[in-house]
Amino acid sequence: MDVIAAVTGSTAAIGYGLAAIGPGIGVGLVFSAYIQSTARQPESSRLTLPFVWIGFAVIEALALLGIAFGFIWQG
Repeated sequence: MDVIAAVTGSTAAIGYGLAAIGPGIGVGLVFSAYIQSTARQPESSRLTLPFVWIGFAVIEALALLGIAFGFIWQG
């Protein structure tokens, strides 16, 4: 119990750091899927590239919303 009581400061910083893991994995999955699809069918690269950027933008927007809501709910 003394160890838990000794933690001072904002523990929300740990949550912000952990929240960055999800979007990092998501962006990696989006771009790895694009690379694999382009390697399998190179002529479709120009067709699928806009979807890659849309997916990237949605993932990053959700990450920014998560950080913003963390600051709002911190108090």
